[in-house]
Amino acid sequence: MTAPVRFPRFFVTSPAPCPYLPGRMERKVFTELKGAHSAELNDALGRIGFRRSQTVAYRPSCADCQACVSVRVVTDEFRASASQRKNLKRNSDLIATVCRPWSTAEQFELLQRYLGQRHPGGGMTSMDETDFADMVEHTPVESWVVEYREPHPDGTPGRLIGACLTDRQGDGLSMIYSFYEPDHEGRTGLGNYIILDHIRRAREEGLPFVYLGYWVEGSARMQYKIRYRPMELLRRNGWERLGAVEQNRLIAEAVAMRRSQSATLEGSTKDGAHGGQGQYKLEV
Repeated sequence: MTAPVRFPRFFVTSPAPCPYLPGRMERKVFTELKGAHSAELNDALGRIGFRRSQTVAYRPSCADCQACVSVRVVTDEFRASASQRKNLKRNSDLIATVCRPWSTAEQFELLQRYLGQRHPGGGMTSMDETDFADMVEHTPVESWVVEYREPHPDGTPGRLIGACLTDRQGDGLSMIYSFYEPDHEGRTGLGNYIILDHIRRAREEGLPFVYLGYWVEGSARMQYKIRYRPMELLRRNGWERLGAVEQNRLIAEAVAMRRSQSATLEGSTKDGAHGGQGQYKLEV
C-alpha cells in the first residue's frame, strides 16, 4: 500500500512595491518544498511558471498585472547570434567548475561587488554572509554552484569572476541566480556568457530547456533575456514559441531602452533577487 501524496498548501504574500515596474504592487503565491517528493513537486511547479527560493516555490499573483512572463530557451534548436558567438570566443578561456551548493567567502565578496554596482538599493544589498549561505545551501532539490574563473598563466583556475546557483530539473536547467565581476576591464558580457554556457551544458546533458525566470516587458533589467532564440513564453494556454517577427521587435525595443537609460538603475533588482524567506508569510 502506497503512502498518500500530500497536496501542497498554497499561500499568498501581502502586497509590496513591485521591484520591476514603478508604481505597481506585487503579490506572490507560494508553497513550501519539503519532504521526500520535493524535487518532483519543484519540477511540476517549474513547468507552470514557479521559481525556487531556498525551500519555497513561488510565482507572481498580482491582482491587476500579468507583466511577469516565464521564459525558457529551447536548447537543441539554439543558434548563437553573431554577438553571442563573439561573446563565447572572447570568454572561451574561462574555467568553469561545477561545485556543490556550499557558499564561500570568495563567492560572497564577488556578490557584494556585483550588487553594489549593478543593483544598488535592491533587496539583496543588505544580505550578510549568513543570508548568502542560506540562499545557496538551503535547497531540497539537486542544485549546484557553477564557478567561472580566469586561468593562471600555467592554466590552473585563478580569480573567481562569475558564479551561478543552478537547479537541475527533469526537463532542464533552472538558473536561480547569477552574479559576476561588474567592472572587469577587458571582459564584457559575462552575464550573457553564463547563460550561453548553461545552454551548452543543458544540450550536452540532453535537457531540452534552460529556464531564465521571468521576463518583464517594460523593465530594463529584464530585457537581456529576450535575446536567446528560440524562446518559449508561458502564456494563458501554456508554453508558446515566440515568433521571429515579434522577437525581432522586442529585441529592437530592448536595445532602444538600454540606450535611453543609465547603466545603473537605483534600487533595481532582477528575477529571484528581491528578498529572502522572510517575505513568504501567510497573509492574514
